[in-house]
Amino acid sequence: MIKMLLLLFTRRKDSDITCSNDIGQLKTHGKEQRYVSPTTGNCRKLIVQAVAPSGKFEVPIKDNTNEASKWIWRFVWFTGRLLWPVVWFLVELYFNTGDDYEDTESSYNNGYYKPYLRCFQRQLWAARSRKEHSSRIIKEEDEINTRTHACYPRILMIRSLDQDGWVRCVDREIIIHIKFIAISYRALDVYTRGDNEEIAQFVDKVRAAVLGQQFDAYWLDLECVDESERNRDVYCMTDVYRRAETTLIILGRVASGENECWRNYSERVWTFPEALLSPRLCYMFRDREEVKPLSLFELANLAYTNSDDEQAIINAYGGKDPLERLEHLTLLKKAIWRRAMRALPVSSSPPSRLELDMIGEGSVTNKVYKPYRPHKAEQVYALMGFFEHRIQPNNHEDELMALARLSMANDTDRITERMVSMLPSTTTPEACWYADSDIYDANLWDIVPEIQVAGVTENGALVLDGCQAAAIRWKNFPEVAFSTTHSLRRTVVGFMPYCSWPSSRTGGIALVGIGILLLILSPVLFLYAKSGRIATAQPWLIGVKGVIDRNKIDGHLYGGTIGHFPRMFYTPSGSPFSQPEQLGGRRGSDKQYEDAEERERSGPDSGHMYTLIDTYLSTVYYFRAERAPTVCIFAGREGGLGRFVLCSENCKDNELHKEMVLRMPTEISQRMELCSWVALG
Repeated sequence: MIKMLLLLFTRRKDSDITCSNDIGQLKTHGKEQRYVSPTTGNCRKLIVQAVAPSGKFEVPIKDNTNEASKWIWRFVWFTGRLLWPVVWFLVELYFNTGDDYEDTESSYNNGYYKPYLRCFQRQLWAARSRKEHSSRIIKEEDEINTRTHACYPRILMIRSLDQDGWVRCVDREIIIHIKFIAISYRALDVYTRGDNEEIAQFVDKVRAAVLGQQFDAYWLDLECVDESERNRDVYCMTDVYRRAETTLIILGRVASGENECWRNYSERVWTFPEALLSPRLCYMFRDREEVKPLSLFELANLAYTNSDDEQAIINAYGGKDPLERLEHLTLLKKAIWRRAMRALPVSSSPPSRLELDMIGEGSVTNKVYKPYRPHKAEQVYALMGFFEHRIQPNNHEDELMALARLSMANDTDRITERMVSMLPSTTTPEACWYADSDIYDANLWDIVPEIQVAGVTENGALVLDGCQAAAIRWKNFPEVAFSTTHSLRRTVVGFMPYCSWPSSRTGGIALVGIGILLLILSPVLFLYAKSGRIATAQPWLIGVKGVIDRNKIDGHLYGGTIGHFPRMFYTPSGSPFSQPEQLGGRRGSDKQYEDAEERERSGPDSGHMYTLIDTYLSTVYYFRAERAPTVCIFAGREGGLGRFVLCSENCKDNELHKEMVLRMPTEISQRMELCSWVALG
């Protein structure tokens, strides 16, 4: 009975999540948003201070600073021990002439932001280093025996000696001594799905065109890609077009319009690298016999008239406008990503069988034409033909996991590391690190990464090394240790309340009256004494849900001021809402507060606006996010500023999720501590 009661009260709910702290101890909790305490390393519920609290875990803004009452109690404590006010004044004046004054009651002041303590504790799906364990399934012979670039195709279709047919050749000694044509086409343009008779007619047309061009060999994926060797053939497919004597492009039927045929051809993933990498080009229509020569510039005018990226790439390959390597690869990625994969399902009915002989080891009879079945990461495999180092195709990975592996294999380009620092207008939920654009209008090659990708998780997250990170405080405004610039006038005014306690009776009622007056005015006097310009402050990153102006922030941090010194500033170019002042020095305009407040009041961003306060440089940032970010990571540099990635925590998967990227001064990173591996996914 007792055991049943224990099970009843200790049984976990189906919605519970199990996570671990920074030393691996397990803990079970609900699905509410949580964070890792930078003090204890334990997983806690995230309590967010908000301008207008609305949820269960939102509270009104609270601070731990009340300068007036704090200094009254100090006054009482000091005056009880004060015998000679003038002596104390001279001592205070002598020892407080520097800029190194600090709030002695601050509970945290080591010159650094609060650290992020949780690290990635799981296995990698794919690792950069061969010493690390990778959980992905690898065929050892594929990894070890594959070549970076193939000097000849693995299979060719060769005309037989008796001129009566074609044979499938796998004999290296024959293949390396024969010139061949590679065929490029879009399947939907040349045959109908499931119509194997039409496929056979297409093959006959290819053979006739090859003979018409005075060649005795050709490469066509329908005949030269084996299902059992599909990964190996995809790995070397771009090399086939590099080594071909010429590439024959077969378009759709001219009856549908020549422009339409070229447009359809340009939409397929593989046709772009096939055409670019070929030494020579020619083309024909499906319902015509004539074969015409084609240059790259003619191809650009016919197939890519509406795309500046493709035009720039073709101009670069034609030697007209050379591009830097990273810019070149970036444009290629964008061009290939816009294209659809050729996904033709294998016919459910038995396909027609054509008798074929084979030159080389083994025999191939009853050959079945099967339309090529693309991988999930087909776009990456089409792109990797332009890289020096390639990756082995994998049926279990998606395009983002493959892109991460390709980037790790070609570390000098550091494509994924650069993407981490960018923020697209729409974030990919499954892989928030991926970016093909940036809201700050930066290009991939503009980013200088400060991190390294150590591997990829089974969820497609990047595991990052070398991160400098800081925790963001959300529950309230902490008591911030700070110092102000020295001022003789403020020092004198700050000392005056100490004179409110008479040291002798000779003064009589007059001195008592003066003392009472000074005692009444002491809160104001102390406040004025602390109202100088902030010289240094303990680094904190403080978050508030909603939009709060800098004057209120100043009051919550430092208890208010009496004076004209501004203590908090808006960023001139650090967030999507930033607006620089047009006149005067480099500083942010107050108009960004009005714009952010307007977005908070109405529109799709209502309820998703946040304020981030950096006490180290006294800067305020406004931004939009789906969830409150609890971690700030320094990921790179761009345009004279650092790229800082704000992330929320997913303790269930031991991952971080990118919520926003801010452009903050790089010197902030020097106040952040290095953390262990983190997973961004």
